[in-house]
Amino acid sequence: MSEQIEIRGFIAPGFEPVADAFRANFAAGNEIGAGFALMQDGEVRIDIHAGAADRGGARAWSGETLAPIFSTGKAVTALVMAWLVDQGRIAYDTPIAAVWPDFGVHGKDAITLEMALSHQTGFTGVAEEMDAGDWLDREVMEPRIAAQSPLWTPGDGSAYQPISFGVIADAVARRVDSDQRTIAAILHEEMTGPFGIDFHIGLPEAEHDRAATHKLPPRPAYLGEINTATEIAFLKPWSSPGRRGASAWRSAELPAANAHATAGAIAALMQLFACGGRLGEERLLTPGVVQDAMRERVSGQDRVLPFDLAYGAGVMINRKSGLLGPEPSTVGHYGFGGSCGFADPVRGVSGAYVMNRQMDVLVGDDRAMRLINAAYACL
Repeated sequence: MSEQIEIRGFIAPGFEPVADAFRANFAAGNEIGAGFALMQDGEVRIDIHAGAADRGGARAWSGETLAPIFSTGKAVTALVMAWLVDQGRIAYDTPIAAVWPDFGVHGKDAITLEMALSHQTGFTGVAEEMDAGDWLDREVMEPRIAAQSPLWTPGDGSAYQPISFGVIADAVARRVDSDQRTIAAILHEEMTGPFGIDFHIGLPEAEHDRAATHKLPPRPAYLGEINTATEIAFLKPWSSPGRRGASAWRSAELPAANAHATAGAIAALMQLFACGGRLGEERLLTPGVVQDAMRERVSGQDRVLPFDLAYGAGVMINRKSGLLGPEPSTVGHYGFGGSCGFADPVRGVSGAYVMNRQMDVLVGDDRAMRLINAAYACL
């Protein structure tokens, strides 16, 4: 892309260096289309976008373009689970088997909701061969996930669950919600719908034309030393949803992996973490539950991702990594290829980066970090 790439959207006075960093990502040839947003205490400071929404460059990226954000959506799933906790439907320390008895087999009876949300179940996906398209069918996948045997003692460290994280969360949500709603339905009816936030888990077919098409990374992401947990999580032919076509994948409800959103929508939702449960002038979550969701459950070398990580109840915790800016207490999540959403509860800041040119990174995309650091320098 040319250095003269046209940046569209809103930049508050004083935040012009973020536009320079955004432009630099394009000038380096590392973008096709992208968006970045930042909010502070409920106010939009930045909401910009540029480039093309399709791989060929024929369709401009607009303020209405929805980016596939993969695991960045896990942070929003964490918000829905926090809402259920806040409503008294379940507690973080509730054993999953108490609400989903079929899950409590093969030594999984003591796995709690917070253990599952912090990747401590002892398994990372489905070990037995299956059709990759089965991930799109919850009626098939819930009993299959419930029947899995841990590879090690649950609670003995984290092992990232790319897809099964969402199956477990959704199964719990449907069983404890008073109306037996899915995570996507709760999110829409309680958060995104009333506030006009353009975030979707399971994109309606009528909205597919707004979705950006992504370009796969130039090479596989580095996974470190390969073990059985890694193979099941990422490397089996059935590790990820597939074989049903792009439209079926976009339409399916996969709370761990296939959300579509604008950067502004992610930043708005992450304000709930950044501002003690407030969304604008409304309080949707009590501060105590928000703090509990962000509380560290486990830290150390992850068994699947080649990183030393810390997890709260569905979110990654920044600590001193700098992956989500300079504030150690910042929480958020990266998505496959580079997208991210983050929330800094000290400064009341939330933000998001989305794009359609994926890079071979799992956590800590240089493009996102350049924008986040430029934004912090302007605060």
